[in-house]
Amino acid sequence: MNARHLISMTAALAALPFAARAEEAEPVLSAGDTAFVATCALIVMLMMLPGLGLFYAGMARSKNVLSVLTQIFASISLIIVLWVAVGYSLFIDGTGPIIGGFGKVFLAGVTTDSLVGTIPEYTYVMFMGMFAAITPPIIIGAFAERMKFSAVLIFMGVWFMINYVPMAHMAWGGGWVFGIEVQDYAGGNVVHLNAGIAALVCALVIGPRKGYGSQMMAPHNMTMTYTGGAMLWVGWLAFCGGCALAANGFSGLLMLNTFLGGAAGALGWMITESIHRGKTSTFGLLSGAISGLVAITPACGFVGPAGAIAIGLLAAPVCVFAVEVMKPKLGYDDSFDVFGVHGVAAIVGGILTVIFAAPSLGGGGYPEGRDMVSQMVPQVAIMGFSILVSAVTTWIALMVAKALVGLRVSEEAEYEGLDTTSHGESGYRLSDGLFGGAAVAPTAEAHGAALAPAKLKNVPG
Repeated sequence: MNARHLISMTAALAALPFAARAEEAEPVLSAGDTAFVATCALIVMLMMLPGLGLFYAGMARSKNVLSVLTQIFASISLIIVLWVAVGYSLFIDGTGPIIGGFGKVFLAGVTTDSLVGTIPEYTYVMFMGMFAAITPPIIIGAFAERMKFSAVLIFMGVWFMINYVPMAHMAWGGGWVFGIEVQDYAGGNVVHLNAGIAALVCALVIGPRKGYGSQMMAPHNMTMTYTGGAMLWVGWLAFCGGCALAANGFSGLLMLNTFLGGAAGALGWMITESIHRGKTSTFGLLSGAISGLVAITPACGFVGPAGAIAIGLLAAPVCVFAVEVMKPKLGYDDSFDVFGVHGVAAIVGGILTVIFAAPSLGGGGYPEGRDMVSQMVPQVAIMGFSILVSAVTTWIALMVAKALVGLRVSEEAEYEGLDTTSHGESGYRLSDGLFGGAAVAPTAEAHGAALAPAKLKNVPG
């Protein structure tokens, strides 16, 4: 498949991977396409649970490991119910410029015979529900270890309704952004840039953790983070590949480009870290893979394999700069560097998508009548729009949660750890006590002594 053929297939979807578009011919169910998309949806669910959960939980301090897992699990549960109740309808019902309608509330009118393209609409609802469910929990990495559990859930519900659903409709469901033909194949703006900017706003509004900058806050379990990061990489192939809504050569290319973006990102971070620190860390490889995967998300349907490698290699060093240089200078506490990885890599990836879509660089070109320069204008403009919407809606969602229950746990609760103070549990049974009683929470001293390196970084999200 040459690059021109590659992008002609994408153009047939109007630069949109998964919106339900009416076709001239009567759609016919494809068992192969259905099995492929359903499998991708299940793999993306594993990407969330346990992938994202393990990835983040390992980066937390041991006294907060369960709080991170619980926040992610509860948020995903809340969002998928909201998605079926009203989110899907507002996403896909009608062609309003900003939001859809209420015609499909609780999936009204959807039956086992309903089709989206060649797959059942129920399968489509599930696949798109995975995108909806994974986006808000990404933000948890920014305010981990200090936000009230009740505030997390209120924030997640409000943010999902006023941010994600309108953003998804505008970009994928027939809203005004859809017609601009931005080259964002699998959610660089709606998912990663959106969550990254939200993370930065959360970190700034909520403030740093107690002792940030003066106390040890290194990841407590890199094996856990490694396992979660590996699951994220695997899940990302389904995340992007399933967007074709078909089992064909193009979905295979999407998966290959995604795989290459992650691999190149890991190498790019490794090389940069080796120059910067004189050694390669496991954490750096994981961080680089995630940065490369974020950067290739908008590009996977518009570039060739060589472009995917270049994007991963170029995005990772920029994220290293954001995490290692920019964050310390600005002094904000984005616990697991959601902005430094998701937000920054999404911006880099969005710009590089247009560059490496050039046929001379192995890409498939641009929408009819456009070249690299004319395509870059809407590309950057929509990224700016996404940043603005994310910042405003995130602030509103935080203020709602603050007004209802407050945002932060008490200083005492933060010192003791959210596992015991918020959930009455401990992630690790360090002592059974005289009578086999409840697990004892690790003390701050014991926790600090177990943590490694003298110079550390709290990366990524």
